[in-house]
Amino acid sequence: MKALRIPRSPKVILGLIILGFFLILMIVGPYLAPFSPDDTSFAPLLSPSMHHWFGTTSLGQDIFSQTLVGARATMIVALVAGLVATTLSIVVGVSAGYISGYTDDGLSLISNVFLALPGLPLLIVIDSYLPTTSRSNSLIIGLIISLTGWAWGARVLRAQTMSLRNRDFVESSRIIGEKRLRIMFSEIAPNLLPILASSLLFTILYSIGAYVTLAYIGLTSTSVWNWGTMLFWAQSNNAPLSGEWYWFIPPGICIALVGTSLALLNFGIDEFINPRLRAGGLSSRQRRRLGLPRRQRLGVTPVRRGAPNPRRAPVPEPVNS
Repeated sequence: MKALRIPRSPKVILGLIILGFFLILMIVGPYLAPFSPDDTSFAPLLSPSMHHWFGTTSLGQDIFSQTLVGARATMIVALVAGLVATTLSIVVGVSAGYISGYTDDGLSLISNVFLALPGLPLLIVIDSYLPTTSRSNSLIIGLIISLTGWAWGARVLRAQTMSLRNRDFVESSRIIGEKRLRIMFSEIAPNLLPILASSLLFTILYSIGAYVTLAYIGLTSTSVWNWGTMLFWAQSNNAPLSGEWYWFIPPGICIALVGTSLALLNFGIDEFINPRLRAGGLSSRQRRRLGLPRRQRLGVTPVRRGAPNPRRAPVPEPVNS
């Protein structure tokens, strides 16, 4: 079974490497920036060179420094929004699924309302009422984004909790007099960890897209550098039409890489929790050693089966009379 552990999956390893790189960049990026992102003392619209790795903007700002500094705000907002939204999903989904009754009806109604509301227009409306100082606060922006990203995960957790609340281990805890909160978060919640991990990854991905979108259309403070702000200034100065590809491609690649890492991690989690997908993360050598085909046939999912037990007696063949 060692080859099927989730850390051995190439998708998970690659996803962890990419995501870990950007998490480190979130911490040390502003300190590694060779120049201030607001420094306008350089020549405008310089192509990438050894002195300016990603070139300069129309105001003479170093794009490489902006990319490094912008990683912090983008990742902080994504992590804050993802963690808060996942916490709300756990509380609402598990409570509604286990308690049922009027509690389930009320919490489900709230979840359905937030699912029906369009996320981006709601974010725009809420952001427009914020004071100018709050628009530059990454924590506040992350909390606002989390309000529109928790409902889907809560609905999924509610359905899974309803399928677990009548299991034997839950019934035994209820019989011996365990409190309701302990049953929900000590007995049921640990069995939802794969779903929670997948929900967290997709919520973080949604948060990055929402924050970049808000910054791209100019609703966040332009004094805080993030990858969406870089795209906003590139679009405002017609960089795509003028051929200044080095202005908008670096932040776009960073956003795509973070999204790719989260998708790879989610694929690895799917392979880990779904027995019919576990062979999907094996290399050709591991497939050959386990007796699986090297290439997966279309429409057929390879499954690793255990070796026959030598102590088990063979089943006799029926004898025709």
